[in-house]
Amino acid sequence: MAGYSVTEIRRGMQHGHPEMTVADLLGSPLPADLIKAASPQDIRIAWRAWLQMRVRIVDEYNRIPTRTQSALLTLMGDNYAEMFDQVLECPEAAWYLTANDDAGGGTYHVIEALRDRIDVVVAALNFNPRFLTHLLDRIEAGFRPDEVVPEQLVFSAAELDRLYAEVLAVEIPFEVRRRIEFFVSQFEFLDAAACTLEYKTKDTARLAGLDPHLLALDDTGRDRLADLGAQTHNGLSVRSLQTILVFAKALAYFRGTRIVAIEDVRHILPFVLVNRLAQDRDAPFFEVAGNAAYRADRVGWIRRLFELSCAQYDQQGLDADDPVVDLFAEFELGLDGITERQVRDRLVRIERTLSGWSTGRKLYGTVYDDIIALKYLHQRYTNYLAWLTHDPG
Repeated sequence: MAGYSVTEIRRGMQHGHPEMTVADLLGSPLPADLIKAASPQDIRIAWRAWLQMRVRIVDEYNRIPTRTQSALLTLMGDNYAEMFDQVLECPEAAWYLTANDDAGGGTYHVIEALRDRIDVVVAALNFNPRFLTHLLDRIEAGFRPDEVVPEQLVFSAAELDRLYAEVLAVEIPFEVRRRIEFFVSQFEFLDAAACTLEYKTKDTARLAGLDPHLLALDDTGRDRLADLGAQTHNGLSVRSLQTILVFAKALAYFRGTRIVAIEDVRHILPFVLVNRLAQDRDAPFFEVAGNAAYRADRVGWIRRLFELSCAQYDQQGLDADDPVVDLFAEFELGLDGITERQVRDRLVRIERTLSGWSTGRKLYGTVYDDIIALKYLHQRYTNYLAWLTHDPG
Protein backbone atom coordinates (compact mmCIF):
# COMPACT_ATOMS: atom_id res chain seq x y z
CA MET A 1 0.00 0.00 0.00
CA ALA A 2 2.99 2.31 0.42
CA GLY A 3 4.18 1.60 -3.13
CA TYR A 4 6.83 -1.02 -2.36
CA SER A 5 7.06 -4.25 -4.31
CA VAL A 6 6.55 -7.57 -2.55
CA THR A 7 10.25 -8.30 -3.03
CA GLU A 8 11.27 -5.04 -1.35
CA ILE A 9 8.95 -5.71 1.57
CA ARG A 10 10.30 -9.22 2.09
CA ARG A 11 13.91 -8.08 1.90
CA GLY A 12 13.22 -5.23 4.30
CA MET A 13 11.48 -7.41 6.88
CA GLN A 14 13.55 -8.05 10.00
CA HIS A 15 13.26 -11.49 11.58
CA GLY A 16 13.89 -11.58 15.31
CA HIS A 17 16.07 -14.35 16.71
CA PRO A 18 18.01 -14.91 19.96
CA GLU A 19 21.37 -14.10 18.34
CA MET A 20 20.27 -10.83 16.73
CA THR A 21 22.76 -8.02 17.35
CA VAL A 22 22.54 -4.26 16.96
CA ALA A 23 24.64 -4.60 13.80
CA ASP A 24 22.11 -7.09 12.39
CA LEU A 25 19.36 -4.57 13.02
CA LEU A 26 21.02 -1.30 11.99
CA GLY A 27 24.15 -1.99 9.96
CA SER A 28 27.89 -2.56 10.28
CA PRO A 29 31.00 -0.37 10.23
CA LEU A 30 33.17 -0.72 7.14
CA PRO A 31 36.12 -3.03 8.01
CA ALA A 32 38.68 -0.82 6.27
CA ASP A 33 37.57 2.21 8.30
CA LEU A 34 37.87 0.24 11.54
CA ILE A 35 41.55 -0.32 10.77
CA LYS A 36 42.44 3.13 9.42
CA ALA A 37 40.18 5.45 11.45
CA ALA A 38 41.84 7.79 13.93
CA SER A 39 38.52 8.57 15.67
CA PRO A 40 34.97 7.18 15.71
CA GLN A 41 33.86 10.02 13.42
CA ASP A 42 36.06 8.60 10.67
CA ILE A 43 34.24 5.26 10.67
CA ARG A 44 31.62 4.94 7.96
CA ILE A 45 28.60 2.75 8.59
CA ALA A 46 26.94 0.52 6.01
CA TRP A 47 23.40 1.23 7.15
CA ARG A 48 20.69 -1.33 6.47
CA ALA A 49 18.42 -0.30 3.58
CA TRP A 50 15.22 -0.98 5.53
CA LEU A 51 15.91 2.03 7.77
CA GLN A 52 14.88 4.38 4.94
CA MET A 53 11.59 2.63 4.18
CA ARG A 54 8.22 4.15 5.11
CA VAL A 55 6.92 0.73 6.16
CA ARG A 56 9.03 -1.30 8.61
CA ILE A 57 8.20 -4.84 9.64
CA VAL A 58 9.80 -6.76 12.51
CA ASP A 59 8.81 -10.41 12.69
CA GLU A 60 8.87 -12.10 16.12
CA TYR A 61 10.18 -9.02 17.90
CA ASN A 62 9.95 -10.74 21.29
CA ARG A 63 12.73 -13.13 20.22
CA ILE A 64 15.16 -10.18 20.01
CA PRO A 65 17.68 -9.89 22.90
CA THR A 66 17.17 -7.04 25.37
CA ARG A 67 20.21 -5.01 24.22
CA THR A 68 19.01 -5.07 20.62
CA GLN A 69 15.49 -4.19 21.79
CA SER A 70 16.92 -0.94 23.17
CA ALA A 71 18.27 -0.01 19.73
CA LEU A 72 14.89 -0.87 18.22
CA LEU A 73 13.21 1.36 20.81
CA THR A 74 15.38 4.34 19.83
CA LEU A 75 14.61 3.75 16.18
CA MET A 76 10.85 3.49 16.77
CA GLY A 77 10.65 6.37 19.22
CA ASP A 78 13.04 8.95 17.80
CA ASN A 79 13.50 7.89 14.16
CA TYR A 80 17.27 7.72 14.20
CA ALA A 81 19.95 5.04 14.36
CA GLU A 82 23.36 5.51 15.99
CA MET A 83 26.62 3.57 15.80
CA PHE A 84 30.20 4.72 16.44
CA ASP A 85 29.03 8.33 16.85
CA GLN A 86 27.45 8.17 13.40
CA VAL A 87 23.76 9.08 13.25
CA LEU A 88 21.29 8.22 10.52
CA GLU A 89 18.04 10.20 10.47
CA CYS A 90 15.17 7.98 9.35
CA PRO A 91 11.85 9.03 7.80
CA GLU A 92 8.53 8.65 9.58
CA ALA A 93 7.23 5.15 9.04
CA ALA A 94 4.40 2.76 9.81
CA TRP A 95 5.61 -0.07 12.03
CA TYR A 96 4.25 -3.61 12.06
CA LEU A 97 5.52 -6.13 14.60
CA THR A 98 4.60 -9.75 15.15
CA ALA A 99 5.21 -11.71 18.35
CA ASN A 100 5.39 -15.34 19.36
CA ASP A 101 3.40 -16.75 22.23
CA ASP A 102 5.63 -16.26 25.28
CA ALA A 103 4.59 -19.68 26.55
CA GLY A 104 6.12 -21.29 23.48
CA GLY A 105 9.70 -20.64 24.58
CA GLY A 106 12.58 -18.96 22.80
CA THR A 107 11.40 -15.47 23.69
CA TYR A 108 12.84 -12.55 25.68
CA HIS A 109 11.06 -10.28 28.11
CA VAL A 110 10.01 -7.17 26.18
CA ILE A 111 11.19 -3.98 27.88
CA GLU A 112 8.27 -1.88 29.08
CA ALA A 113 9.22 1.23 27.10
CA LEU A 114 9.22 -0.76 23.85
CA ARG A 115 5.88 -2.34 24.67
CA ASP A 116 4.44 1.14 25.29
CA ARG A 117 5.60 2.21 21.81
CA ILE A 118 3.31 -0.36 20.19
CA ASP A 119 0.10 1.52 19.52
CA VAL A 120 -2.38 -1.23 18.69
CA VAL A 121 -2.29 -4.97 19.45
CA VAL A 122 -4.49 -7.41 17.52
CA ALA A 123 -4.38 -11.14 18.25
CA ALA A 124 -4.65 -13.42 15.22
CA LEU A 125 -7.89 -15.39 15.23
CA ASN A 126 -8.10 -19.12 14.62
CA PHE A 127 -8.75 -20.36 11.10
CA ASN A 128 -12.41 -21.22 10.46
CA PRO A 129 -12.49 -24.71 8.87
CA ARG A 130 -15.64 -23.77 6.95
CA PHE A 131 -13.29 -21.94 4.57
CA LEU A 132 -11.09 -24.98 3.95
CA THR A 133 -12.20 -25.09 0.31
CA HIS A 134 -10.91 -21.55 -0.25
CA LEU A 135 -7.62 -22.51 1.37
CA LEU A 136 -7.33 -25.50 -0.94
CA ASP A 137 -8.02 -23.28 -3.97
CA ARG A 138 -5.19 -20.97 -2.91
CA ILE A 139 -2.78 -23.89 -2.56
CA GLU A 140 -3.66 -25.45 -5.91
CA ALA A 141 -3.59 -22.14 -7.81
CA GLY A 142 -0.41 -20.92 -6.12
CA PHE A 143 -2.34 -17.79 -5.16
CA ARG A 144 -0.61 -15.26 -2.86
CA PRO A 145 -2.81 -12.37 -1.62
CA ASP A 146 0.19 -10.08 -1.12
CA GLU A 147 0.94 -10.21 -4.84
CA VAL A 148 -2.49 -9.03 -6.03
CA VAL A 149 -3.06 -5.80 -4.10
CA PRO A 150 -5.45 -3.59 -6.14
CA GLU A 151 -3.83 -0.51 -7.68
CA GLN A 152 -6.43 1.67 -5.95
CA LEU A 153 -4.93 0.68 -2.58
CA VAL A 154 -1.36 1.64 -3.49
CA PHE A 155 -0.51 5.18 -2.37
CA SER A 156 2.37 7.53 -3.04
CA ALA A 157 4.28 9.21 -0.21
CA ALA A 158 2.44 12.49 -0.87
CA GLU A 159 -0.94 10.73 -0.75
CA LEU A 160 -0.06 9.06 2.56
CA ASP A 161 0.98 12.42 4.03
CA ARG A 162 -2.29 13.98 2.88
CA LEU A 163 -4.26 11.05 4.31
CA TYR A 164 -2.58 11.47 7.69
CA ALA A 165 -3.32 15.21 7.71
CA GLU A 166 -6.99 14.51 6.92
CA VAL A 167 -7.18 11.98 9.76
CA LEU A 168 -5.78 14.51 12.24
CA ALA A 169 -8.39 17.04 11.06
CA VAL A 170 -11.24 14.80 12.26
CA GLU A 171 -13.03 16.44 15.20
CA ILE A 172 -13.42 14.87 18.63
CA PRO A 173 -16.49 16.55 20.21
CA PHE A 174 -16.32 17.82 23.77
CA GLU A 175 -18.86 15.28 25.08
CA VAL A 176 -16.76 12.41 23.68
CA ARG A 177 -13.56 13.86 25.15
CA ARG A 178 -15.21 14.14 28.56
CA ARG A 179 -16.13 10.45 28.52
CA ILE A 180 -12.56 9.55 27.58
CA GLU A 181 -11.26 11.73 30.43
CA PHE A 182 -13.70 10.14 32.88
CA PHE A 183 -12.71 6.64 31.78
CA VAL A 184 -8.96 7.25 31.99
CA SER A 185 -9.21 8.88 35.43
CA GLN A 186 -10.60 5.64 36.91
CA PHE A 187 -7.34 3.72 37.05
CA GLU A 188 -4.30 5.56 38.44
CA PHE A 189 -5.58 6.58 41.88
CA LEU A 190 -4.53 4.48 44.89
CA ASP A 191 -5.41 6.08 48.22
CA ALA A 192 -3.10 3.92 50.35
CA ALA A 193 0.00 4.59 48.22
CA ALA A 194 1.00 7.87 49.90
CA CYS A 195 0.11 10.52 52.46
CA THR A 196 0.66 13.39 50.01
CA LEU A 197 -2.35 13.85 47.74
CA GLU A 198 -0.40 14.17 44.49
CA TYR A 199 1.41 10.86 45.05
CA LYS A 200 -1.64 8.71 45.81
CA THR A 201 -1.14 6.68 42.64
CA LYS A 202 -0.42 3.12 41.60
CA ASP A 203 2.75 4.37 39.97
CA THR A 204 4.02 5.46 43.40
CA ALA A 205 3.39 1.96 44.76
CA ARG A 206 5.01 0.28 41.76
CA LEU A 207 8.16 2.41 42.01
CA ALA A 208 8.36 1.51 45.70
CA GLY A 209 8.21 -2.19 44.82
CA LEU A 210 4.79 -2.71 46.42
CA ASP A 211 1.80 -4.61 45.07
CA PRO A 212 -1.11 -2.18 44.43
CA HIS A 213 -3.59 -5.00 45.03
CA LEU A 214 -2.31 -5.64 48.56
CA LEU A 215 -2.32 -1.93 49.38
CA ALA A 216 -5.89 -1.60 48.13
CA LEU A 217 -7.02 -4.40 50.45
CA ASP A 218 -6.04 -2.25 53.45
CA ASP A 219 -8.33 0.53 52.21
CA THR A 220 -11.56 -0.46 53.96
CA GLY A 221 -14.93 1.13 53.31
CA ARG A 222 -14.48 1.48 49.55
CA ASP A 223 -16.88 -0.26 47.17
CA ARG A 224 -14.30 -2.24 45.21
CA LEU A 225 -16.98 -3.57 42.90
CA ALA A 226 -18.08 -0.10 41.79
CA ASP A 227 -14.50 1.20 41.72
CA LEU A 228 -13.32 0.35 38.19
CA GLY A 229 -9.75 1.13 39.19
CA ALA A 230 -9.80 -1.91 41.49
CA GLN A 231 -9.67 -4.11 38.38
CA THR A 232 -6.21 -2.94 37.27
CA HIS A 233 -2.66 -2.82 38.59
CA ASN A 234 -1.76 0.38 36.76
CA GLY A 235 -2.98 3.56 35.11
CA LEU A 236 -2.43 4.81 31.58
CA SER A 237 0.53 6.71 30.16
CA VAL A 238 0.28 9.91 28.13
CA ARG A 239 1.39 7.93 25.08
CA SER A 240 -1.62 5.66 25.54
CA LEU A 241 -3.93 8.68 25.54
CA GLN A 242 -2.31 10.05 22.38
CA THR A 243 -2.81 6.70 20.68
CA ILE A 244 -6.48 6.54 21.70
CA LEU A 245 -7.13 10.00 20.27
CA VAL A 246 -5.31 9.43 16.97
CA PHE A 247 -6.79 6.01 16.29
CA ALA A 248 -10.30 7.13 17.24
CA LYS A 249 -9.90 9.85 14.62
CA ALA A 250 -8.62 7.29 12.10
CA LEU A 251 -11.51 4.90 12.74
CA ALA A 252 -14.06 7.68 12.28
CA TYR A 253 -12.30 8.79 9.09
CA PHE A 254 -12.34 5.33 7.52
CA ARG A 255 -15.97 4.91 8.53
CA GLY A 256 -16.71 7.96 6.39
CA THR A 257 -17.33 10.64 9.03
CA ARG A 258 -15.37 13.69 10.12
CA ILE A 259 -16.58 13.62 13.74
CA VAL A 260 -15.57 10.95 16.27
CA ALA A 261 -18.53 9.18 17.88
CA ILE A 262 -18.53 7.38 21.21
CA GLU A 263 -18.81 4.09 19.30
CA ASP A 264 -15.49 4.81 17.57
CA VAL A 265 -13.81 5.12 20.96
CA ARG A 266 -15.57 2.00 22.26
CA HIS A 267 -14.32 -0.10 19.36
CA ILE A 268 -10.71 1.14 19.30
CA LEU A 269 -10.03 1.20 23.07
CA PRO A 270 -9.57 -2.57 23.61
CA PHE A 271 -6.92 -2.89 20.92
CA VAL A 272 -4.98 0.13 22.21
CA LEU A 273 -5.10 -0.93 25.87
CA VAL A 274 -5.01 -4.73 25.73
CA ASN A 275 -1.26 -4.82 26.42
CA ARG A 276 -1.15 -1.63 28.46
CA LEU A 277 -3.81 -2.09 31.14
CA ALA A 278 -2.60 -4.74 33.59
CA GLN A 279 -5.54 -6.76 34.88
CA ASP A 280 -5.94 -7.55 38.59
CA ARG A 281 -7.49 -11.00 38.27
CA ASP A 282 -8.24 -11.16 42.00
CA ALA A 283 -10.55 -8.14 41.87
CA PRO A 284 -14.13 -8.68 43.11
CA PHE A 285 -15.48 -7.82 39.63
CA PHE A 286 -14.26 -11.15 38.26
CA GLU A 287 -16.01 -13.10 41.03
CA VAL A 288 -19.43 -11.84 39.93
CA ALA A 289 -21.48 -14.41 38.03
CA GLY A 290 -20.80 -14.14 34.31
CA ASN A 291 -17.61 -12.09 34.67
CA ALA A 292 -15.06 -14.90 35.07
CA ALA A 293 -14.56 -15.12 31.30
CA TYR A 294 -13.20 -11.56 31.27
CA ARG A 295 -10.02 -12.86 32.92
CA ALA A 296 -9.13 -14.42 29.56
CA ASP A 297 -11.13 -12.17 27.22
CA ARG A 298 -9.14 -8.98 27.72
CA VAL A 299 -10.64 -7.27 24.67
CA GLY A 300 -14.16 -7.87 25.98
CA TRP A 301 -13.06 -6.83 29.47
CA ILE A 302 -11.74 -3.43 28.37
CA ARG A 303 -14.85 -2.81 26.28
CA ARG A 304 -16.96 -3.67 29.34
CA LEU A 305 -14.87 -1.30 31.47
CA PHE A 306 -15.62 1.53 29.08
CA GLU A 307 -19.33 0.73 29.08
CA LEU A 308 -19.42 0.73 32.89
CA SER A 309 -17.51 4.01 32.97
CA CYS A 310 -19.96 5.64 30.56
CA ALA A 311 -22.86 4.35 32.69
CA GLN A 312 -21.32 5.96 35.79
CA TYR A 313 -20.79 9.19 33.85
CA ASP A 314 -24.46 9.29 32.81
CA GLN A 315 -25.62 8.32 36.30
CA GLN A 316 -23.73 11.27 37.79
CA GLY A 317 -25.27 13.61 35.20
CA LEU A 318 -21.93 15.16 34.32
CA ASP A 319 -23.10 16.38 30.92
CA ALA A 320 -25.56 18.71 32.65
CA ASP A 321 -23.70 19.50 35.88
CA ASP A 322 -19.91 19.47 36.02
CA PRO A 323 -18.47 22.27 38.17
CA VAL A 324 -14.91 21.57 37.00
CA VAL A 325 -15.91 22.13 33.37
CA ASP A 326 -17.54 25.44 34.29
CA LEU A 327 -14.52 26.63 36.28
CA PHE A 328 -12.10 25.70 33.50
CA ALA A 329 -14.30 27.39 30.89
CA GLU A 330 -14.01 30.64 32.86
CA PHE A 331 -10.28 30.23 33.25
CA GLU A 332 -9.70 29.52 29.55
CA LEU A 333 -11.14 32.97 28.73
CA GLY A 334 -7.95 34.43 30.19
CA LEU A 335 -7.08 36.60 33.18
CA ASP A 336 -6.67 39.94 31.41
CA GLY A 337 -9.03 42.50 32.90
CA ILE A 338 -10.19 40.24 35.75
CA THR A 339 -10.70 42.28 38.93
CA GLU A 340 -9.62 41.35 42.44
CA ARG A 341 -13.22 40.73 43.46
CA GLN A 342 -13.80 38.37 40.54
CA VAL A 343 -10.67 36.42 41.41
CA ARG A 344 -11.72 36.08 45.04
CA ASP A 345 -15.21 34.94 43.99
CA ARG A 346 -13.70 32.22 41.80
CA LEU A 347 -11.39 31.10 44.60
CA VAL A 348 -14.39 30.79 46.92
CA ARG A 349 -16.25 28.67 44.33
CA ILE A 350 -13.25 26.36 43.99
CA GLU A 351 -12.91 26.00 47.76
CA ARG A 352 -16.62 25.29 48.17
CA THR A 353 -16.49 22.60 45.50
CA LEU A 354 -13.50 20.95 47.18
CA SER A 355 -15.18 21.20 50.58
CA GLY A 356 -18.31 19.52 49.25
CA TRP A 357 -16.29 16.60 47.93
CA SER A 358 -14.44 16.14 51.22
CA THR A 359 -17.50 15.50 53.39
CA GLY A 360 -18.68 12.00 54.10
CA ARG A 361 -17.54 9.91 51.15
CA LYS A 362 -14.60 7.90 49.93
CA LEU A 363 -12.31 9.36 47.30
CA TYR A 364 -12.37 7.71 43.86
CA GLY A 365 -10.12 8.18 40.86
CA THR A 366 -12.45 10.45 38.90
CA VAL A 367 -12.85 12.84 41.83
CA TYR A 368 -9.13 12.62 42.62
CA ASP A 369 -8.18 13.96 39.19
CA ASP A 370 -10.76 16.73 39.52
CA ILE A 371 -9.24 17.72 42.87
CA ILE A 372 -5.77 17.92 41.32
CA ALA A 373 -7.19 20.03 38.48
CA LEU A 374 -8.92 22.41 40.90
CA LYS A 375 -5.71 22.73 42.94
CA TYR A 376 -4.03 23.86 39.72
CA LEU A 377 -6.75 26.47 39.11
CA HIS A 378 -6.55 27.64 42.73
CA GLN A 379 -2.79 28.09 42.44
CA ARG A 380 -3.09 30.06 39.19
CA TYR A 381 -5.72 32.38 40.64
CA THR A 382 -3.76 32.78 43.88
CA ASN A 383 -0.61 33.75 41.98
CA TYR A 384 -2.58 36.19 39.83
CA LEU A 385 -4.19 37.70 42.92
CA ALA A 386 -0.77 38.17 44.53
CA TRP A 387 0.44 39.98 41.42
CA LEU A 388 -2.75 42.03 41.21
CA THR A 389 -2.52 43.25 44.81
CA HIS A 390 1.25 43.67 44.86
CA ASP A 391 2.34 47.13 45.92
CA PRO A 392 5.79 47.88 44.45
CA GLY A 393 6.15 50.82 46.84
